[in-house]
Amino acid sequence: MLTDWPKLHGDFFRHQKALVTGGAGFIGSHITEGLLDLGATVVVLDDLSGTGGSWENAEVLEPKAGGRLTRITGSILDKPLLARIVPGCRYVFHQAALGSVPRSVEQPELYTHVNVVGTLNVLEAARAAGVARVMFAASSSAYGDTPTLPKIETMPPSPRSPYAANKVACEAMLSGWAASYGLDTAALRYFNIFGPRQNANSAYAAVIAAFAKAIVAGQDPVIFGDGEQSRDFTFVDNVVQANLLAARSTRPIQGQVINIACGQRITVNELAAQMARMMGRPDLKARHEPERAGDVKHSLADLARARQVLGYQPVVGFEPGLNATVQWYHQVLTASI
Repeated sequence: MLTDWPKLHGDFFRHQKALVTGGAGFIGSHITEGLLDLGATVVVLDDLSGTGGSWENAEVLEPKAGGRLTRITGSILDKPLLARIVPGCRYVFHQAALGSVPRSVEQPELYTHVNVVGTLNVLEAARAAGVARVMFAASSSAYGDTPTLPKIETMPPSPRSPYAANKVACEAMLSGWAASYGLDTAALRYFNIFGPRQNANSAYAAVIAAFAKAIVAGQDPVIFGDGEQSRDFTFVDNVVQANLLAARSTRPIQGQVINIACGQRITVNELAAQMARMMGRPDLKARHEPERAGDVKHSLADLARARQVLGYQPVVGFEPGLNATVQWYHQVLTASI
Protein backbone atom coordinates (compact mmCIF):
# COMPACT_ATOMS: atom_id res chain seq x y z
CA MET A 1 0.00 0.00 0.00
CA LEU A 2 1.50 3.32 -1.11
CA THR A 3 -1.00 5.66 0.57
CA ASP A 4 -1.82 6.06 4.26
CA TRP A 5 -5.54 6.79 4.08
CA PRO A 6 -6.09 7.44 7.82
CA LYS A 7 -3.31 10.02 7.71
CA LEU A 8 -5.15 11.84 4.92
CA HIS A 9 -8.75 11.47 6.11
CA GLY A 10 -8.67 10.74 9.83
CA ASP A 11 -11.97 9.48 11.26
CA PHE A 12 -14.26 11.13 8.73
CA PHE A 13 -15.59 7.84 7.28
CA ARG A 14 -15.60 5.84 10.52
CA HIS A 15 -19.01 4.22 11.09
CA GLN A 16 -20.27 5.58 7.75
CA LYS A 17 -21.92 3.15 5.34
CA ALA A 18 -21.21 3.21 1.61
CA LEU A 19 -22.18 1.24 -1.47
CA VAL A 20 -19.51 0.57 -4.09
CA THR A 21 -21.01 -0.66 -7.35
CA GLY A 22 -18.47 -2.63 -9.36
CA GLY A 23 -16.57 -3.09 -6.12
CA ALA A 24 -15.10 -6.43 -7.17
CA GLY A 25 -13.38 -4.74 -10.09
CA PHE A 26 -10.03 -3.02 -10.32
CA ILE A 27 -10.90 0.54 -9.29
CA GLY A 28 -13.90 -0.42 -7.17
CA SER A 29 -11.88 -2.79 -5.02
CA HIS A 30 -9.32 -0.07 -4.31
CA ILE A 31 -12.06 2.37 -3.28
CA THR A 32 -13.49 -0.37 -1.06
CA GLU A 33 -10.07 -0.95 0.49
CA GLY A 34 -9.61 2.76 1.21
CA LEU A 35 -13.03 2.97 2.88
CA LEU A 36 -12.32 -0.11 5.00
CA ASP A 37 -8.98 1.35 6.08
CA LEU A 38 -10.93 4.42 7.22
CA GLY A 39 -13.40 2.46 9.35
CA ALA A 40 -16.38 2.56 7.01
CA THR A 41 -18.91 -0.21 6.49
CA VAL A 42 -18.99 -1.15 2.80
CA VAL A 43 -21.52 -2.95 0.64
CA VAL A 44 -20.02 -4.16 -2.64
CA LEU A 45 -22.29 -4.92 -5.58
CA ASP A 46 -20.85 -6.62 -8.65
CA ASP A 47 -22.25 -8.97 -11.28
CA LEU A 48 -18.73 -10.16 -12.18
CA SER A 49 -19.44 -9.65 -15.90
CA GLY A 50 -16.78 -7.00 -16.49
CA THR A 51 -13.28 -7.70 -17.72
CA GLY A 52 -11.83 -7.30 -14.24
CA GLY A 53 -14.63 -8.15 -11.82
CA SER A 54 -13.67 -10.98 -9.48
CA TRP A 55 -14.46 -11.70 -5.85
CA GLU A 56 -10.76 -12.47 -5.43
CA ASN A 57 -10.25 -8.68 -5.43
CA ALA A 58 -12.59 -8.35 -2.46
CA GLU A 59 -11.48 -11.50 -0.65
CA VAL A 60 -8.02 -10.04 -0.10
CA LEU A 61 -9.73 -7.25 1.85
CA GLU A 62 -11.61 -9.53 4.25
CA PRO A 63 -8.84 -9.63 6.91
CA LYS A 64 -8.98 -5.85 7.37
CA ALA A 65 -12.77 -5.63 7.08
CA GLY A 66 -13.63 -6.96 10.54
CA GLY A 67 -17.14 -7.85 9.44
CA ARG A 68 -17.67 -4.45 7.81
CA LEU A 69 -17.71 -5.78 4.24
CA THR A 70 -20.80 -7.24 2.54
CA ARG A 71 -20.41 -8.78 -0.91
CA ILE A 72 -23.47 -9.08 -3.16
CA THR A 73 -23.43 -10.72 -6.57
CA GLY A 74 -25.96 -8.77 -8.60
CA SER A 75 -26.53 -6.20 -11.30
CA ILE A 76 -27.24 -2.48 -11.41
CA LEU A 77 -30.01 -3.48 -13.82
CA ASP A 78 -31.81 -5.18 -10.91
CA LYS A 79 -33.97 -2.36 -9.52
CA PRO A 80 -35.53 -4.38 -6.67
CA LEU A 81 -32.05 -5.39 -5.50
CA LEU A 82 -30.87 -1.77 -5.51
CA ALA A 83 -33.99 -0.79 -3.57
CA ARG A 84 -32.98 -3.26 -0.87
CA ILE A 85 -29.28 -2.45 -0.53
CA VAL A 86 -29.03 1.32 -1.03
CA PRO A 87 -31.12 2.43 2.00
CA GLY A 88 -28.85 3.17 4.94
CA CYS A 89 -25.89 4.08 2.72
CA ARG A 90 -24.67 7.64 3.07
CA TYR A 91 -22.52 7.48 -0.05
CA VAL A 92 -22.65 5.61 -3.36
CA PHE A 93 -19.42 5.16 -5.31
CA HIS A 94 -20.75 4.12 -8.72
CA GLN A 95 -17.96 2.29 -10.54
CA ALA A 96 -20.00 -0.48 -12.20
CA ALA A 97 -19.89 -0.40 -16.00
CA LEU A 98 -18.86 -2.39 -19.00
CA GLY A 99 -15.42 -1.04 -19.92
CA SER A 100 -13.32 -1.20 -23.10
CA VAL A 101 -13.69 1.12 -26.07
CA PRO A 102 -13.08 -1.65 -28.67
CA ARG A 103 -15.68 -3.96 -27.15
CA SER A 104 -18.23 -1.14 -27.04
CA VAL A 105 -17.75 -0.66 -30.78
CA GLU A 106 -18.61 -4.33 -31.23
CA GLN A 107 -21.57 -4.35 -28.79
CA PRO A 108 -23.11 -0.85 -28.65
CA GLU A 109 -26.60 -1.90 -27.56
CA LEU A 110 -25.36 -4.01 -24.65
CA TYR A 111 -23.04 -1.22 -23.49
CA THR A 112 -25.75 1.41 -23.61
CA HIS A 113 -28.20 -0.77 -21.72
CA VAL A 114 -25.81 -1.67 -18.90
CA ASN A 115 -23.96 1.63 -18.59
CA VAL A 116 -26.76 4.16 -19.14
CA VAL A 117 -29.85 2.34 -17.87
CA GLY A 118 -27.81 0.91 -15.00
CA THR A 119 -26.71 4.40 -13.97
CA LEU A 120 -30.32 5.59 -14.15
CA ASN A 121 -31.26 2.78 -11.76
CA VAL A 122 -28.46 3.69 -9.34
CA LEU A 123 -29.47 7.37 -9.34
CA GLU A 124 -33.13 6.53 -8.73
CA ALA A 125 -32.30 4.15 -5.90
CA ALA A 126 -30.00 6.75 -4.34
CA ARG A 127 -32.68 9.44 -4.65
CA ALA A 128 -35.31 7.24 -3.03
CA ALA A 129 -32.96 6.32 -0.18
CA GLY A 130 -31.85 9.89 0.57
CA VAL A 131 -28.17 9.24 -0.19
CA ALA A 132 -25.94 12.23 0.56
CA ARG A 133 -23.85 12.04 -2.61
CA VAL A 134 -23.19 9.79 -5.61
CA MET A 135 -19.65 9.66 -7.01
CA PHE A 136 -19.59 8.47 -10.64
CA ALA A 137 -16.72 6.96 -12.64
CA ALA A 138 -16.75 9.21 -15.68
CA SER A 139 -14.12 8.94 -18.42
CA SER A 140 -11.64 11.14 -20.24
CA SER A 141 -12.84 9.42 -23.43
CA ALA A 142 -15.60 12.06 -23.36
CA TYR A 143 -13.11 14.57 -24.82
CA GLY A 144 -12.62 12.57 -27.99
CA ASP A 145 -9.75 13.44 -30.29
CA THR A 146 -9.74 17.23 -30.08
CA PRO A 147 -6.12 18.40 -30.51
CA THR A 148 -6.27 20.97 -27.70
CA LEU A 149 -4.21 20.07 -24.65
CA PRO A 150 -4.65 19.95 -21.75
CA LYS A 151 -8.26 18.80 -21.65
CA ILE A 152 -10.44 21.23 -19.69
CA GLU A 153 -13.92 20.34 -18.40
CA THR A 154 -15.49 23.32 -20.23
CA MET A 155 -14.64 21.73 -23.60
CA PRO A 156 -17.71 20.31 -25.38
CA PRO A 157 -17.82 16.49 -25.23
CA SER A 158 -16.80 14.74 -28.44
CA PRO A 159 -17.24 10.98 -27.87
CA ARG A 160 -15.71 8.72 -30.50
CA SER A 161 -17.10 5.39 -29.31
CA PRO A 162 -20.28 3.97 -27.78
CA TYR A 163 -18.42 3.63 -24.46
CA ALA A 164 -17.51 7.33 -24.46
CA ALA A 165 -21.06 8.26 -25.48
CA ASN A 166 -22.41 6.19 -22.58
CA LYS A 167 -20.21 8.04 -20.12
CA VAL A 168 -21.26 11.44 -21.48
CA ALA A 169 -24.92 10.47 -21.23
CA CYS A 170 -24.39 9.44 -17.60
CA GLU A 171 -22.67 12.74 -16.82
CA ALA A 172 -25.73 14.56 -18.15
CA MET A 173 -28.01 12.46 -15.95
CA LEU A 174 -25.93 13.21 -12.86
CA SER A 175 -26.27 16.93 -13.54
CA GLY A 176 -29.97 16.61 -14.23
CA TRP A 177 -30.69 14.59 -11.08
CA ALA A 178 -28.70 17.03 -8.95
CA ALA A 179 -30.67 19.99 -10.33
CA SER A 180 -34.10 18.34 -10.30
CA TYR A 181 -34.07 16.25 -7.14
CA GLY A 182 -31.38 17.65 -4.86
CA LEU A 183 -29.38 14.42 -5.07
CA ASP A 184 -25.81 15.67 -4.99
CA THR A 185 -23.53 14.03 -7.53
CA ALA A 186 -19.95 14.22 -8.79
CA ALA A 187 -18.73 13.07 -12.22
CA LEU A 188 -15.05 12.22 -11.87
CA ARG A 189 -13.43 11.91 -15.29
CA TYR A 190 -10.69 9.30 -14.90
CA PHE A 191 -7.63 9.45 -17.15
CA ASN A 192 -6.01 6.06 -17.96
CA ILE A 193 -6.01 4.49 -14.53
CA PHE A 194 -3.54 1.72 -13.72
CA GLY A 195 -2.36 -0.26 -10.74
CA PRO A 196 -2.45 -3.64 -8.99
CA ARG A 197 -5.51 -5.84 -9.63
CA GLN A 198 -6.08 -4.52 -13.14
CA ASN A 199 -6.92 -7.56 -15.23
CA ALA A 200 -4.18 -8.56 -17.68
CA ASN A 201 -5.96 -11.66 -18.97
CA SER A 202 -8.64 -10.03 -21.11
CA ALA A 203 -8.60 -9.45 -24.85
CA TYR A 204 -9.54 -5.89 -23.94
CA ALA A 205 -6.90 -5.39 -21.24
CA ALA A 206 -5.70 -1.85 -20.57
CA VAL A 207 -2.31 -1.06 -22.05
CA ILE A 208 -0.15 -1.33 -18.89
CA ALA A 209 -1.75 -4.64 -17.94
CA ALA A 210 -1.35 -5.98 -21.47
CA PHE A 211 2.29 -4.89 -21.65
CA ALA A 212 3.04 -6.54 -18.29
CA LYS A 213 1.54 -9.85 -19.41
CA ALA A 214 3.55 -9.86 -22.62
CA ILE A 215 6.84 -8.93 -20.97
CA VAL A 216 6.52 -11.54 -18.21
CA ALA A 217 5.87 -14.13 -20.94
CA GLY A 218 9.00 -12.98 -22.82
CA GLN A 219 6.99 -11.57 -25.71
CA ASP A 220 7.26 -8.22 -27.47
CA PRO A 221 4.47 -5.90 -26.26
CA VAL A 222 1.93 -4.96 -28.95
CA ILE A 223 1.19 -1.29 -29.67
CA PHE A 224 -1.80 -0.31 -31.79
CA GLY A 225 -0.72 2.55 -34.03
CA ASP A 226 2.69 4.23 -34.17
CA GLY A 227 3.01 4.43 -30.37
CA GLU A 228 3.40 8.19 -30.34
CA GLN A 229 -0.07 8.55 -28.85
CA SER A 230 0.26 9.91 -25.32
CA ARG A 231 -1.73 9.36 -22.14
CA ASP A 232 -2.05 10.92 -18.70
CA PHE A 233 -1.45 7.62 -16.91
CA THR A 234 -2.81 7.82 -13.37
CA PHE A 235 -2.09 5.46 -10.48
CA VAL A 236 -5.25 4.07 -8.88
CA ASP A 237 -4.62 5.63 -5.44
CA ASN A 238 -5.24 9.02 -7.03
CA VAL A 239 -8.73 7.92 -8.05
CA VAL A 240 -9.41 6.67 -4.53
CA GLN A 241 -8.28 10.02 -3.15
CA ALA A 242 -10.54 11.92 -5.55
CA ASN A 243 -13.57 9.81 -4.61
CA LEU A 244 -12.92 10.26 -0.89
CA LEU A 245 -12.46 14.01 -1.30
CA ALA A 246 -15.67 14.25 -3.32
CA ALA A 247 -17.59 12.35 -0.64
CA ARG A 248 -16.18 14.64 2.04
CA SER A 249 -16.97 17.91 0.27
CA THR A 250 -18.85 20.32 2.53
CA ARG A 251 -20.24 22.14 -0.50
CA PRO A 252 -22.66 20.65 -3.05
CA ILE A 253 -20.85 19.46 -6.17
CA GLN A 254 -24.06 19.48 -8.24
CA GLY A 255 -23.00 17.03 -10.90
CA GLN A 256 -19.88 18.91 -11.93
CA VAL A 257 -17.49 17.09 -14.23
CA ILE A 258 -14.01 16.96 -12.69
CA ASN A 259 -10.79 15.66 -14.27
CA ILE A 260 -8.87 13.12 -12.19
CA ALA A 261 -5.32 12.47 -13.35
CA CYS A 262 -1.68 13.37 -12.72
CA GLY A 263 -1.39 16.25 -15.18
CA GLN A 264 1.52 14.78 -17.14
CA ARG A 265 1.71 12.54 -20.18
CA ILE A 266 3.90 9.83 -21.59
CA THR A 267 3.85 8.20 -25.03
CA VAL A 268 2.95 4.55 -25.36
CA ASN A 269 6.36 3.90 -26.94
CA GLU A 270 8.08 5.38 -23.88
CA LEU A 271 5.83 3.35 -21.59
CA ALA A 272 6.67 0.07 -23.32
CA ALA A 273 10.41 0.71 -23.16
CA GLN A 274 10.25 1.79 -19.51
CA MET A 275 8.24 -1.26 -18.47
CA ALA A 276 10.60 -3.61 -20.32
CA ARG A 277 13.54 -2.08 -18.44
CA MET A 278 11.75 -2.24 -15.08
CA MET A 279 10.88 -5.89 -15.64
CA GLY A 280 14.43 -6.84 -16.60
CA ARG A 281 13.71 -7.40 -20.29
CA PRO A 282 15.12 -4.35 -22.12
CA ASP A 283 15.73 -6.64 -25.08
CA LEU A 284 11.99 -6.80 -25.81
CA LYS A 285 10.90 -4.25 -28.41
CA ALA A 286 7.34 -3.18 -29.16
CA ARG A 287 5.54 -4.67 -32.15
CA HIS A 288 3.14 -2.32 -33.95
CA GLU A 289 -0.31 -3.19 -35.30
CA PRO A 290 -2.99 -1.01 -36.94
CA GLU A 291 -4.80 1.62 -34.90
CA ARG A 292 -8.07 0.60 -33.26
CA ALA A 293 -11.41 2.30 -33.96
CA GLY A 294 -12.38 4.82 -31.30
CA ASP A 295 -8.90 5.33 -29.86
CA VAL A 296 -7.79 8.93 -29.29
CA LYS A 297 -4.32 10.27 -30.08
CA HIS A 298 -3.42 12.39 -27.04
CA SER A 299 -4.75 12.84 -23.55
CA LEU A 300 -3.66 15.23 -20.80
CA ALA A 301 -5.75 16.63 -17.95
CA ASP A 302 -6.07 20.14 -16.63
CA LEU A 303 -6.47 19.77 -12.86
CA ALA A 304 -7.50 23.32 -11.91
CA ARG A 305 -11.13 22.39 -11.24
CA ALA A 306 -10.12 19.29 -9.24
CA ARG A 307 -7.94 21.49 -7.03
CA GLN A 308 -10.59 24.16 -6.66
CA VAL A 309 -13.65 21.95 -6.03
CA LEU A 310 -12.09 18.98 -4.24
CA GLY A 311 -8.72 20.20 -3.00
CA TYR A 312 -7.28 17.37 -5.09
CA GLN A 313 -3.60 16.77 -5.74
CA PRO A 314 -2.15 13.45 -6.93
CA VAL A 315 -0.98 11.40 -3.95
CA VAL A 316 1.18 8.98 -6.00
CA GLY A 317 3.22 10.02 -9.03
CA PHE A 318 3.56 8.06 -12.26
CA GLU A 319 7.02 6.58 -11.59
CA PRO A 320 6.38 5.15 -8.08
CA GLY A 321 2.94 4.00 -9.18
CA LEU A 322 4.33 2.21 -12.23
CA ASN A 323 7.08 0.59 -10.15
CA ALA A 324 4.54 -0.77 -7.63
CA THR A 325 2.32 -1.98 -10.45
CA VAL A 326 5.14 -3.72 -12.31
CA GLN A 327 6.20 -5.50 -9.11
CA TRP A 328 2.65 -6.69 -8.54
CA TYR A 329 2.25 -8.01 -12.10
CA HIS A 330 5.65 -9.71 -11.96
CA GLN A 331 4.63 -11.56 -8.81
CA VAL A 332 1.11 -12.48 -9.92
CA LEU A 333 1.81 -13.34 -13.54
CA THR A 334 5.01 -15.26 -12.82
CA ALA A 335 3.08 -17.41 -10.32
CA SER A 336 0.46 -18.20 -12.95
CA ILE A 337 2.90 -19.36 -15.62
